[in-house]
Amino acid sequence: MLVLASSSPRRIQLLKELGIKFRVIPPPWETDIKSEDPVEVARYVALEKARAVAGFLTEGIVIGADTIVVLEGKILGKPRSEEEARSFLRQLSGRVHEVITGIAIINAATNEELVDHEVSRVKFAELSQEEIELYIKSGEPFDKAGGYAIQGIARLFIEWIEGDYYNVVGLPIRKLYSMLKRFGYDLLKEVISGG
Repeated sequence: MLVLASSSPRRIQLLKELGIKFRVIPPPWETDIKSEDPVEVARYVALEKARAVAGFLTEGIVIGADTIVVLEGKILGKPRSEEEARSFLRQLSGRVHEVITGIAIINAATNEELVDHEVSRVKFAELSQEEIELYIKSGEPFDKAGGYAIQGIARLFIEWIEGDYYNVVGLPIRKLYSMLKRFGYDLLKEVISGG
């Protein structure tokens, strides 16, 4: 049994699109880390999410993930206000940033843990003030790392991506597949057999 330790609609949708069976158990709390190393932050938070859910289970493979947007070493979290969303979008405009997803897998029966991460680079087009205001008005920037959703309206702003697109959405599927195989769980066979 696969368990997704997340309430992210984007991660849930990515797994649903594969056609596999899985349970969704959001972690009971959000964890935080005092670190300026974006990779360390993403990996730590992903692992803590997975641990928080695995601690309640006696079996199953738990997946935890955390996606962050990084611009010149600075983490852009989820905007808490229109002004913060505006600031993020101005900063991203015309520039290249990184999207880092930490991913953790825990076998709840054995407590075996595996942690990794994926990095993608994304180039935003130059945004006009009108585009920024209209995008904020859509409501999409909120509850999204960096203040944008690449699979949503913000796809209009993306000039190019280097790396895994699904990583930018929030769950690097190829990385997940290879990590699960190390746990003896073959995602491909699950997909082909219909979950």
